[in-house]
Amino acid sequence: MNNKLSRAIQVFAGLGLVDAIYLTIMKFSNNPQLCIQGVGDCWTVNSSKFSEIYGIPVAMLGALAYVAILVLTFVATRGGTGRSVGIFGTFGLGLIGVLFSAYLTYLELFVINAICPFCVVSAVIMTLIFVLSLVWLKEVI
Repeated sequence: MNNKLSRAIQVFAGLGLVDAIYLTIMKFSNNPQLCIQGVGDCWTVNSSKFSEIYGIPVAMLGALAYVAILVLTFVATRGGTGRSVGIFGTFGLGLIGVLFSAYLTYLELFVINAICPFCVVSAVIMTLIFVLSLVWLKEVI
């Protein structure tokens, strides 16, 4: 098993978690000062109707996804029967995450007409997690 891949995924998931928690705090605090002034239009994105799904902030869903990825990578590195579950689960969440990030990026560019730099960071991180999880999965297949 490639420990470097699992560690890299864990590092990116940790960074994504910090980013998602920050966005969640921004959403709940309703404070536009938490946005980086002059870089993108984070506030427009974070206050749009697309920033929630059934009243749950998208950022909070992202935080949960990053936590799940962290848990799955730890399970995979333990070996045994959890190894396959962890690797396939990490790949599955990475795939779902990158597709959802692509959809959210589309909304930012073509519907909301505003870009949130924190959202872009999350999309890049999720893409990196997906690519690394694909390489990890190919190692075990």
